Amino acid sequence: MTVTRLVYRHRWPVRVMHWINVVCLCVLLGSGLQIFNAHPALYWGNRSDPGKAVLALEGGQDAQGNPRGTTRIGTHAFDTTGVLGASKVDGEWTARGFPAWATIPGPGWLAMGRRWHFFFAWLFVANGIAYVVWSVVSRHLTRDLVPTRADWRGLGRSIVDHLRFRHPQGEEAIRYNVLQRLAYLLAIFVFGGGIVLMGIAMSPRMDAVLHWLVDAVGGRQSARTIHFIIATAFVAFVFVHVFEVLVNGPLNQLRGMITGWYRIRDERRETRHD
Repeated sequence: MTVTRLVYRHRWPVRVMHWINVVCLCVLLGSGLQIFNAHPALYWGNRSDPGKAVLALEGGQDAQGNPRGTTRIGTHAFDTTGVLGASKVDGEWTARGFPAWATIPGPGWLAMGRRWHFFFAWLFVANGIAYVVWSVVSRHLTRDLVPTRADWRGLGRSIVDHLRFRHPQGEEAIRYNVLQRLAYLLAIFVFGGGIVLMGIAMSPRMDAVLHWLVDAVGGRQSARTIHFIIATAFVAFVFVHVFEVLVNGPLNQLRGMITGWYRIRDERRETRHD
């Protein structure tokens, strides 16, 4: 016999800061792509040498005069017309790194894109610091995020279960499994901390204070490239996160992150008395 019941899974600080991060990451991604479109190429070192880009999104024309978008990674080039390098804006073909639908606040508003990016970047930093402080004080970090010895012993089984789309049920679904814990720690401290530090390293105003950071990563252009790579990793993390929400019951997952209450199923065996 299956019995369902509601359990209180997420406390309100976790829920509030989670949704603040959702808004921040969406705006930071769109405004970041807006800024990137001003010079859609990445380099390594201190200089942006033409022809030595690690990644470049180029727009032009083919031999027949048709619009052509090209993504160049090192010495390899790929035709990405319509998405990267060249896409339509208001029905007209335009040479631009990322398409207009992926950038905010507009198709070519660099100054406002920078303002949006910096504002939500500092909001993201403040929210992140608040989350870490609260997690340490409330013991959310050690109790819910840091893997235990039992978690490490079950790492292999957890990987196999996820590959087979077998997810915890009942009481086990209340706590984070080892892969969730590792993914959240990676996103918070490696991706979150790394992308903020690389964003600071790109600022010329910070050279006098954090010149060692710029030197450590190989130069300001290197910091920009690492910043872009971590942003891409964040996008991959979000896609995996959303996918897991969908396969584990989106309505139940959303209810848990909005109200805190999460429905679980208990398998109970009925006892007969003759």
